[in-house]
Amino acid sequence: MYRKMLIAGLTSLPRNVVRAILLVTDIAVLVMALSLSNLFLHGIDLGSWPRGNLWACSGTLLLGAGLIFGFRLHRIKLVTFNANDVLNIARANFMTAAAHLTLLALLAAERPVATTFIFGTISLAGMVSSRAIAVALLSHLREHMQRRKKVAIFGAGATGIQLAAALNQSSNTRVVAFFDDNPALHGMEIGGIPVFPSKNFMAHIYHNSISKMMIALPDSAPQRRDSIIKQCEYADLDVQALSSFADILVERGSSKLRTVEPHEILNRDKVNLDAPEVVQTYAGRVVMVTGAGGSIGAELCRQLLKCRPAKIILFEIGEYNLYKIERDLREPAHQHDICLSAYLGSVTNENRLRHVIRKEKVEIIVHAAAYKHVPLVEHNEIEGARNNIIGTRTLAHVAVEEAVERFILVSTDKAVRPTSIMGTTKRIAELLVQDIQTRAQDTTFSIVRFGNVLGSSGSVLPLFQAQIEAGGPVTVTHPEVQRYFMTATEATRLILLAGAFASGGDVFVLDMGKPQKIINLARRLIHLSGRQEFDPKTRKGDIEIKVTGLRPGEKLYEELFISPKNLRTTPHTKIFRAEEDILSEIEIAGLMREIQNAIAKEDTGMLRKLVVAESQKLCGNRPAQAETMSHHSTR
Repeated sequence: MYRKMLIAGLTSLPRNVVRAILLVTDIAVLVMALSLSNLFLHGIDLGSWPRGNLWACSGTLLLGAGLIFGFRLHRIKLVTFNANDVLNIARANFMTAAAHLTLLALLAAERPVATTFIFGTISLAGMVSSRAIAVALLSHLREHMQRRKKVAIFGAGATGIQLAAALNQSSNTRVVAFFDDNPALHGMEIGGIPVFPSKNFMAHIYHNSISKMMIALPDSAPQRRDSIIKQCEYADLDVQALSSFADILVERGSSKLRTVEPHEILNRDKVNLDAPEVVQTYAGRVVMVTGAGGSIGAELCRQLLKCRPAKIILFEIGEYNLYKIERDLREPAHQHDICLSAYLGSVTNENRLRHVIRKEKVEIIVHAAAYKHVPLVEHNEIEGARNNIIGTRTLAHVAVEEAVERFILVSTDKAVRPTSIMGTTKRIAELLVQDIQTRAQDTTFSIVRFGNVLGSSGSVLPLFQAQIEAGGPVTVTHPEVQRYFMTATEATRLILLAGAFASGGDVFVLDMGKPQKIINLARRLIHLSGRQEFDPKTRKGDIEIKVTGLRPGEKLYEELFISPKNLRTTPHTKIFRAEEDILSEIEIAGLMREIQNAIAKEDTGMLRKLVVAESQKLCGNRPAQAETMSHHSTR
């Protein structure tokens, strides 16, 4: 116990005490160097030493102490002792040696050059060695205090070196290896840390019992970084991705971990949605985006800029969201010579829609305006139905009247066998659009249906990141909840491709791979953020995952289509057309009358009964799932 207390005291001495020790040590080194230089040249008999040499030693000692202060050698931090510090010590010793030579010459001392050379060499070696021994001693003491975790760094560039210096200051971690793709660095040592080739790096990891991999690759190498992350996760090795070197400098040298990008936690390859049809469809056209200030609408507008339309019409009900997206797009739109117009308004306002579409001569509409947050819409069913159903029908009718060429409805996987108010309103919106298509001669309607968009407002990624930043817990509604995920870029490119491939009333879905468990995504995000999941058994880790229970209207599993038998191919291998049954014009008209009546009366009970009944039809007589929605009837 006393030994541990002694070690702890030595490794945590006050700053002023450390500086005093270094100052005394450096002065002692000067005394030793002056003494040894005369001892080597004039013997061990002090009486035989020339008087001029002794006076020169006294003067040099005073000047040397002053230069130690002047060059701030006593303020050098041992934990960051590096080549620059050695160079600073060398400068101070050169000046001290020059002063010693001058004094020897002025005092007509014997053998001044040889004396100065020996003195300077011993002094420089002594000051550097004393600090190197101190660093080694402190490191050894820390090892006895606590078993430091062995860490490897992938990337031996400037970022990796900076990271190694920061990690080696910690009492918890020790960098034992660099890995790098550059063959010129293989076999080298950087700060005493060996650099290994990246090929078969996992073998080195196991051989050296390394417990964590830190990735310090530039932002220009995302694919390489993703590949390393996947290999480490497959081997159940903790992995952490560091920000760029510029970000480290901004953070004043702290090893701040960068925000994890959405595509990094998908655990699948990006879907390439580039196709010439996209540019051809939108180039030179006037495109209107409803809900342009939302996360999907805003990204959609950014992707449209690449297609070089003649004009983009931003239509948004939220003033701040409209202001923000218009401000963000103003400069890039100007650079591409694309006109930009921003309009405040609701998709339920027929006169406002007609005025904007007619005035701007809109040719293509992308309808992304919707209330999409399941629990909120579940408790605000009237406004959810008004916006998602009535708004879609109003906009579609105006589009037909104004002979808009293409109309693309942005839908959701929650519209397939819906169990929530939000999902049912979106499914009814899909059926409305398909019904209107049967009578529209000049407008081509299409629907694009996709899963959760990582990073969008209300999605799990920003929520989890905020919870991790706050220290947890990360909340998951159920350990078995699974969702399809895609990035905002993939979602918006899919929307644009749907408009290009549409022939009329089509429902497009993306091959998004296998659905992923939300709890696994949370774990991956915790690890990529540089934190560790809390284990209640071992009490290790810092971020707890807490299961809170399913919310109203929430399903365990989501689906993108009714049946795989109904899927048809498109010109793109990852995009499919779903051929599904639609309601007749009479059925749609009757349903709409009842929904409008319930909305007009603000009758939540009537509306809920209508959508529950419709949900059971859409689920193929599966009341068990619809029961989730009827849980919260009239309030």
